[in-house]
Order: sequence, then structure tokens, then C-alpha cells
Amino acid sequence: MLLTACTNTRENPFLTQWDTPYGIPPYDQIQVDDYIPALQAGIEQDNKDIEAIVNNPEAPTFENTMEPLERLGQLTGKVVGVLYNITETDRTDALDSIMEIATPLLSEHSDNISFNKALYDRVAAIYNADQSQLTREQQMVLKHSYEGFVRNGVALPADKQARLKQINADEATKSMKLGQNILAESNAFKEKFGISVSDYPNAMTSTDDRAKRQAMLEMYTMRGHNGNENDNRQLFLDLMKLRIEKAQIMGYDNPAAYILEPKMAHDPETVDAFLDGIMKAAVNRATEEVADMQKIMDEDIAAGKLPAGSKIEPWDWWYYAEKVRKQKYDLDEAAIKPYFKLENCVKGIFLAAKWLYGVNMEELKDVPAYNKELVKTYKVTNEKGELLGIFTTDYLPRDSKRGGAWMNNVRDQYVDAQGNMVRPIICNVGNLEEYCNIDEVQTVFHEFGHALHGLLTQCHYASVSGTSVARDFVEVFSQINENWAFQPALLAEYAKNDKGEVIPAELVEKINNSLKFNQGFMTTELCAASILDMKWHELSSVEGIDIDEFEKKVAQECGLIPQIGYRYRTTYFNHIMSSGYSAGYYGYLWAEVIDKDAFSIFEQSGDVFNKDLATKFKQTFLEKGGSEEPMVLFREFTGREPDNTAFLIGRGLK
Repeated sequence: MLLTACTNTRENPFLTQWDTPYGIPPYDQIQVDDYIPALQAGIEQDNKDIEAIVNNPEAPTFENTMEPLERLGQLTGKVVGVLYNITETDRTDALDSIMEIATPLLSEHSDNISFNKALYDRVAAIYNADQSQLTREQQMVLKHSYEGFVRNGVALPADKQARLKQINADEATKSMKLGQNILAESNAFKEKFGISVSDYPNAMTSTDDRAKRQAMLEMYTMRGHNGNENDNRQLFLDLMKLRIEKAQIMGYDNPAAYILEPKMAHDPETVDAFLDGIMKAAVNRATEEVADMQKIMDEDIAAGKLPAGSKIEPWDWWYYAEKVRKQKYDLDEAAIKPYFKLENCVKGIFLAAKWLYGVNMEELKDVPAYNKELVKTYKVTNEKGELLGIFTTDYLPRDSKRGGAWMNNVRDQYVDAQGNMVRPIICNVGNLEEYCNIDEVQTVFHEFGHALHGLLTQCHYASVSGTSVARDFVEVFSQINENWAFQPALLAEYAKNDKGEVIPAELVEKINNSLKFNQGFMTTELCAASILDMKWHELSSVEGIDIDEFEKKVAQECGLIPQIGYRYRTTYFNHIMSSGYSAGYYGYLWAEVIDKDAFSIFEQSGDVFNKDLATKFKQTFLEKGGSEEPMVLFREFTGREPDNTAFLIGRGLK
């Protein structure tokens, strides 16, 4: 039995049964000092449960080994589900200190499980036996577990296992520090310019002062690169050195080869060829976009607004792209935003989910939240009124929140030991403005696509439920949801200004006509970042490498034109540092090929809100999570292999 950690007579809320609506964490009762004792108690419980599994005298079976292994970590998961979400949204120095303790603690615990030879032997015995009596989901659970042990080094000698443990601990700590430095640098940017880094593209679009645009770009792109206490250059090289050493211990030449093996793409060569083909088409389109912008800049030169000979520079792109947009499509972001108030966009994502999947959302007022002012909580049910899960939103920026937008699981979906269905608790977090531009509207739909993947799952085991799929497959379900954002029928319901007036049909037409606009730039920027990620992770050594020179070399080799910089320079590329996208940023483009192809099936049906087709999509993909191989599911839905035509057309590259 676990002992409940106390402060005087106070019980640690993590070590009690949560008597809250739908098992929502009692955020108002949780104190900073609760996390570490609860983690330690969870680890202690896990160790006892593992000991019971490996000491079971019966021959290994799925029921006596995999079932209890799947239930492992419920207490640690309870703590981590709260801790990780709060440290990313409402960080404090005290929470940073907790993370400095928790990160190596969890890394060590994970390694102790991964290197448990007796536990592996039981899993391997089941894996190597006849699996015909197992369900397909059980086979996938077993496959992931077995491959996880192997890929984490269970067969290595003791000295190499010890070194891997140290590498994993150091990598976790350095990744955490890199993220903290990026947040500090982003806050410094805001202090100087009065805008968040999330609003940087908007500011670059609307700022007439060219010198200020240049200053903003330079400070934005020099984050983590300023020689101060937040400089990430050496930290990143140290991180890469650890990743290279780990890959080579595991028998691979470089981290990319190691990381990609279980993904859909499987190897670096496949990813490189994929990106190379897209980059060429994207740069060709971007070069045409430069010419369009230069014509408008030349008009400014002729009017005496700029010196003779001025050329489009990276700090001019957003500004002159918007002018081209107005000229080509007669579309002004300022005219659009009044119709896309954030709360209306939320109504839009909910309505689309109702039309497609029969999902109902009911706001819950008096329930715990980690930020009572800014977090909203919703009960999610299906058409029968059955609970699908709890969904929370936290969209507005603040200094304590890391940049970007993301989805988190506070609680996974699974069936417990007593056969009870445990429904998930899902968060969408962002850094959005009260009135959204086109990109921000797409972000709201994108992250809710992840949320739907987490909420609609109907699996038995947590390890394959929801978004627990290959990293280069997971973005399919966020990106496909973007396709419904600007459908006229949906816009007529949610895109309204403060007077309640529906967005005019001519403005809807202009928006949809403009969606392919500037895609040369957007695709080039995204593809170049993906290539930079790959090139770092394809290195077998970082000795003597200078980050600036490396970035320049990669830019030159991939054909990045001088008017476009990297979406993320190395020192603030948080995705590849601590967000699980190392050698995986290509996954956004890879998944887009699949999502655009799948959405084309809806278009070909003549009704993009085709309920029967949406039900098939839900049952094939969203409910199954990682309980089947991605390509099997895709072929089940489409009856064929993926085709990139819809992707190329969608991005205006064909």
C-alpha cells in the first residue's frame, strides 16, 4: 500500500482518488511540493508491479505480462499529465526547479524499465510465440513493446547500458534547458518590440517602417544566439553529440537512421528524396513570388519611398506578400479578422465536428482548471449522449507560456483492469489573438484535429490509443481538419462580426481563392527547416562544426533563395530539441500528402461534410489510433496507395 505524503495533516492530492467531475485534476489543490513525492511514490509502485510481473512463475502470456505492463505508470502518468501541461503554459521558477528534479528521475525510471532483461524476456517469449489468438490491437501493443525494448538497448552489455542511461538523462536535462532559454529569449523579444513571437508574422505584415522590420527579423532569428546566458549554440551541439553517441551505441551511423527506422518513411534516404522533390518545386514557385513582390517594391522606389536599387530582403517578405495578396485577390487581412473572433472560430471547430462525427460540446463552468481566467473546459459526448472525453482550451498568449500551439493529453483513453472505459482529457494550447487571421484560423482547426484524434479513440490499451501513432502519421489528422475551416457552408454559421453579420460571400470566395497564395514561400520555409533538421541528424560527428556555417552550407545545398530564411534556425528549433520531432519535422509535409489525398475523397463525393464518409473516416482512423499499421488503414479507407497530386495542387505547386 502507498503511503500518502503529507504536509502536517494535508494529503498529497496525487495520492488520493480525485473526487472531481469526470476525474479532472484538482488543480486548485495541487501545490508545487506535491509533484516530486508523488512521482517517487509512482515509481515505487511501478517497480513493485514490475517485480510481480517478472516473478510470476507461470509461462508468459499476454494476460499475465502485457496486460499488467499496460497498466503500469498510472500514478506517474497522473503526475506528468498535470506537470508537463502546467510547465509549458504557466511556468515559474519554482516549477523549473521541480522539472530539474523530475526530468532525470523520469528518465532513469524509463531506462530501468527498458533495460529490465527479465521483463523483456517475458515480452519476447510472447512475441516469438503464436500470436493468432491475439486481437490485432493486442498484436500491435506487443509489437510496440518488443521493439521498444530492442531499440532502447536491452540486449546491450552492462557498460553500454550504463552509458545509455547517462545519455538519456543528459539529453532530457539539456532539452529542458534549451526550451527554457528559448522562452526567455522570446520574452526578451516581446520586451523590446511589445509583441509576442507568435504575433511576429502579423507585425512583419503590417509594419511600414522597413528598418524596424529588419530589426525585428534580426532579433527574432538570433534567439538563443546572442552570447548571453540564454545562448543555445553549445547546448545544441552537446545535445547532438549525445544523440550521435546513442545512435552509434545502438549500431547506427547517425541519429536519423536510428530514429527513422520504425517510422513510415523508415530511412533518411527516403526522407531526403521526398524533401528534395518538394523543395525544387517550392523554390521555383517562391522565385515567381519574389518577382511579383519586386514589382510593387519598384513602385515604392519610383514614389521615393525607398532608395534606388532596393531589392526584396527576408524582412520584406511578409510586408510585400500582403500587398501582392491585396492586389491579386483584393483581400485585406484587416477586412477578414473581424469575422474570425477567436470564440467564433471555436464555435466553428465544434460545429464541424458535430456535422462530421456527431460530436457535441458542452461547456463546464464550475470545474477545476489550471488557469481559471483563461482555460475553458468542455464535456464531449457522442450522438447517444455517451461521454467521449473532456476537452480544455487555453488559446491566449502570456509570458509564462512557451510559443506555438499544441495538443496535450492530461489523461489517456484505455479500458481499466475492471473493464471500465476511461475516457481521455485533452488540452489544446495556443498563442492566438482575440481576432484571428487566416493562418490562426487554420491553427485552431489544426490543433482541434489532434484533439479529435485523442477524443474519438476507442482502443483497449493506452499505448496505442489516440495520437499514439508513428510521428510522420500523426499530423494527418490535424492537417485534414484544416480543410474544413473555410468551407462556405461552415463559414456561414461561425464567421460573424461583432454585429452578428455573416461574412459576405464575396469575401469567402476571395479567401478560398487566396489559399494557394504565398505557398512557394510557406513550402520553401517549411521544407528548408525539415532539411536542416535532417542534415543535423544525419551527422556522425559534430566536432569542429560552427552552427552558422552549417546553416549556410545546408541552405546553399538545398537551394534556399536569399529572400527566405529558415522557419526555425537551429538555436530556437524547439521541435527538434524537446518536442519529439528530431529527424521528424518532415512529418508535416509527409502527412500532408496523405491528408490532402484522403480529403480529396470527400471532395469527389460531392459533399465535403458527407456524414457516411466521415463516419468511415472516424471508424477507420480516429477510433483505431495506433492499433493498426498506418498504410493498412489508409488503404482500407481509400482502396489504394497514396497519391501526391492533391498535395501539389493544394499548395499551388502543380
